[in-house]
Amino acid sequence: MPAVLDAWAIVALLKAEPVAARVRTIIEEHESHACSVNLGEAYYSLIRSHGRRVALERVERVRELVTVHDPAWAVTRDAAEIKAHGRLSYADAFCVATARWCKAPLYTGDPEIVALDGDDLAVVDLRDAR
Repeated sequence: MPAVLDAWAIVALLKAEPVAARVRTIIEEHESHACSVNLGEAYYSLIRSHGRRVALERVERVRELVTVHDPAWAVTRDAAEIKAHGRLSYADAFCVATARWCKAPLYTGDPEIVALDGDDLAVVDLRDAR
């Protein structure tokens, strides 16, 4: 079964936060996906905390483990519509649109995204694993 990871999940993995083991298990057990916009968000966060060299090394390892999608126009359009109608950041709208496009649950701990769990989007709250 496919799974989509947002920046929250990727950052947790890359910074070895408490849910990192759960994120690793998701990657190992599912066909995992991420939007390049969200991977970029994780990358800049890691640059700030660990420096460019470490950030690049860790992000490249993630790129080897998950399918990274550069958003096509249909995904970009969906993300823009999500942003226009909600309080999500534009980057968060991309992970939601990617999950819809992949027809896969979205794994996150971001409360704003978790609140979207519903008919057209299945969200798995990684904070439950803490």
